[in-house]
Amino acid sequence: MATPAQWVEGARLRTLPMAAAPVIAGTAAAQAMHAAHAVPALLALLVALFLQIGVNYANDYSDGVRGTDDDRVGPLRLTASGAATPRQVKLAAFSCFGLAAVAGVALVALSQQWWLGVVGVLAIAAAWGYTGGKKPYGYMGLGDVFVFIFFGLVATLGTTVTQAGRLNLDSWVLAVATGLFACALLMANNIRDIPGDEVAGKRTMAVRLGDSRARLTFTGEMFVGMVLPLLLVPHNPWVLLVYAMSPLAVGAAITVLRSTDRRELIPVLKQCGFINLGVTVLYAVAVLVFQYVG
Repeated sequence: MATPAQWVEGARLRTLPMAAAPVIAGTAAAQAMHAAHAVPALLALLVALFLQIGVNYANDYSDGVRGTDDDRVGPLRLTASGAATPRQVKLAAFSCFGLAAVAGVALVALSQQWWLGVVGVLAIAAAWGYTGGKKPYGYMGLGDVFVFIFFGLVATLGTTVTQAGRLNLDSWVLAVATGLFACALLMANNIRDIPGDEVAGKRTMAVRLGDSRARLTFTGEMFVGMVLPLLLVPHNPWVLLVYAMSPLAVGAAITVLRSTDRRELIPVLKQCGFINLGVTVLYAVAVLVFQYVG
């Protein structure tokens, strides 16, 4: 029987900033139109957090039963380690998906954006299908595409539209940036796991690109994500605040490019989440300062 501490570790809480970041970005983009609202923002946050934890448990279950996690570098996996049974981990994943669905239904009903109900169903299907089912798309190198779509575009733009009822340049810029940061986190994770994934037949984007090109791709994702907010500076000079995160982004890129021990990539995952969260929080501050200070 897994201990509470092991269940918390299995939830991979270090990934939660990546789930919160697009909600903060989308809410701040709505506030740029003077249309942010607390209750829809909170519901969107619950959807994002429960989906992220559900994805983490689902990956733990699916990779565990396939044997992908039998030889890996990184934190505890509940299924592969035997700390919890596959059934227990699968139940935890679907419980989180269920909670995300409840919050999502409330958000759709409140915003009257009924079409988002379909998007929500697709998001849950994508969360499970990453490593679950007969043909998991994460094993075909498509995980990065779906992460960009759902943890970047859908999460950010959906948050904005449920509050403001429309989109603006800010929401699109931040949606792409947060999507790229999420892809960078996934790329760093998959670079770390290349040897084990190759043996297990898991053809992630990192495996398909190869070690060197995967590391360059990570750097490119981080670079473009950091550059994009410059598009908003002509409308709001305070957006330059986001570049306080530049040293951390440069440091993460240097670590990925130079590391020879794959365990050195583990802290980069936390750094990617913190960069994404920091950029979106600083963007939100920039919006508020511009509106109330000038």
